Amino acid sequence: MKTVLITGATSGIGQQLAKDYDAAGWQVIACGRNSEKLATLTAGTSMQVLEFDLMKSDEIAAAGEQIKNELDMVILCAGTCEYIDDVMQFDNAMFRRVMTSNVLGMGDCLAAFLHHIPRGGQIALVGSSASFFPFTRAQAYGSSKAAVSYLARSLAVDLAPHGVDVSLVSPGFIETPMTDKNDFEMPMKISVEKAATDIKQGLDKRKAHIGTPRVFTFLLGLLSQLPHSVQVWLGQKMVKS
Repeated sequence: MKTVLITGATSGIGQQLAKDYDAAGWQVIACGRNSEKLATLTAGTSMQVLEFDLMKSDEIAAAGEQIKNELDMVILCAGTCEYIDDVMQFDNAMFRRVMTSNVLGMGDCLAAFLHHIPRGGQIALVGSSASFFPFTRAQAYGSSKAAVSYLARSLAVDLAPHGVDVSLVSPGFIETPMTDKNDFEMPMKISVEKAATDIKQGLDKRKAHIGTPRVFTFLLGLLSQLPHSVQVWLGQKMVKS
């Protein structure tokens, strides 16, 4: 039986992936900070639980010490999304909070879990297609996911000699509690079940980059190739007056 560790398993994409890998016969280690949600997720299954707060590096390190077996796959899915509503009153506390959760917390997870992955194993970092384009109000979230994108590509370079494959996952708009809070249009939004299926299929093929939904992330990828000034101009056009 192969083992997969999934952070952010109490909600959204992470939760659905935990269910899908459990149904596929994997030993799932579901990670999250909410003990009640973890208990609900794992009830009646063979899933194991690791409880820690992504904002607390000591808890993540302690969780890593609890791992006794090799991890065939690690999916770092946990994170948060907040927007800067008034850029002239830049909310640095919120910016720091998002960066800590989405970037520094991921680094803590790498320190805790990466050395448990054997040759032939895999690691997936969940970024966002938001990092492809300069969206309004997304200075914190987009920056954090751009950092995840670079982190994944750089890890792929240095983990190749160790026989560990790295995948970057770039979701678009997915029906999750995170996107339920959005107050703007979300084109081509898909169900979390569909997104998880796309991600799992991509990981089965050990793809370096997995975008879902494919058409939406492909189109954003094309926009990212435009000159910087054109991207900014288009971003301004999307801002509601």
